[in-house]
Amino acid sequence: MSHLTRLLGPSHLDLAEESVQEAMLRALQTWPQSGVPENAAAWPFRVAHNLAIDAVRRKRLLGDKTDAIVLELSRSSAAAPDDPGVEEQLRDDELRMIFMCCHPEIPRDASVALSLKTVGGFSVREIARAFLADEAAIAQRLVRAKRQIRDRRLTLDMPHAPELSERLDSALEVVYFMFNEGYASHEGESLIRQDLCLEALRLGRLIASSSITTPRVHALVALIAFQSARLPARVDESGDLVLLEQQDRGRWDRRLMALGFDHFDRSIAGDDVSEYHVQAAIAATHARAEGAESIDWPAILALYDQLLALNASPVVALNRAVAVAKVHGPAAGLAAVEPLHDDPKLRDYYLLLAVRGHLLLDLGRRVEAAVCFRAALDCPCSEPERRFLRRKLSESMP
Repeated sequence: MSHLTRLLGPSHLDLAEESVQEAMLRALQTWPQSGVPENAAAWPFRVAHNLAIDAVRRKRLLGDKTDAIVLELSRSSAAAPDDPGVEEQLRDDELRMIFMCCHPEIPRDASVALSLKTVGGFSVREIARAFLADEAAIAQRLVRAKRQIRDRRLTLDMPHAPELSERLDSALEVVYFMFNEGYASHEGESLIRQDLCLEALRLGRLIASSSITTPRVHALVALIAFQSARLPARVDESGDLVLLEQQDRGRWDRRLMALGFDHFDRSIAGDDVSEYHVQAAIAATHARAEGAESIDWPAILALYDQLLALNASPVVALNRAVAVAKVHGPAAGLAAVEPLHDDPKLRDYYLLLAVRGHLLLDLGRRVEAAVCFRAALDCPCSEPERRFLRRKLSESMP
């Protein structure tokens, strides 16, 4: 979609989006009967371009430029997306698209949502879950952002140096949200969307290798690399969730762990301390432990205290409560969870109920734990997470 938008212009975001969606729909309709084509990535790429060509020709959307744009679209469609030259252009387009969406004239929450929609291919529902927000509110943000791009004639040009710092943090937030959705998908049959994890890591490394990099960029790349290293051990052979302390650390990707430590070392240059620095430090502490029994939970709790001071979000507070339980026991952890129960941002957030149920189970309060796990099953989550909750519910039954 980023590539189409570059060719059509940002004012035609809707056409690019509709063409890509229609191409994916046609794939879902035809592939079950005809079989998956040999180059599955090239098929929707070409179909989306052809659909855009038809629309531009039919409606003469681009005025005097229509014929030239159609020619460029035709040339682009004929090239396979896995060709090295095309792949490089697509990578550039994605980065341009993120920075265009993160224009300072667009409110930050709207720019991040728009980037996730156009670059990450996120649905409105997925974006709403990422922001812990209402779907209608996210939809309105997207409409307003597209209108601003169209009305103000914003371009896909990379901003000049003085403007980069205004957009960089928003761009990093896009990469962060993209990774989080890949690491723990909010819905669907799979817990992990490895494609999103690897794309977030690629985009982060692309920014880190550029002239606009800062220590917080390296901190984010370190965090993503550390977390991605765990992916092979995060689910078992059946696709079921495996908790961190039960994971086989021998299956962790040592190459990605080394990459994480490399970028973590680069991130500590200067005095900048961001949320990404603290989260990366937490992940590094887990990575350094030889096993679950040697995890330095007091250090992790101290880091969560620091993170909560930087970002007093309920999700950070919930993660801190888990660390409190590890250091001071389940009763202390439960006491840290209780104030979060009425937070509107955690409404329908299954992890709040799952953590509370787990702590109640550790305290021997099985009936109350069962109530929590049943309530968690009514919240949106992926199927592996749902199976995990059912197992915990079974454990809590008398």
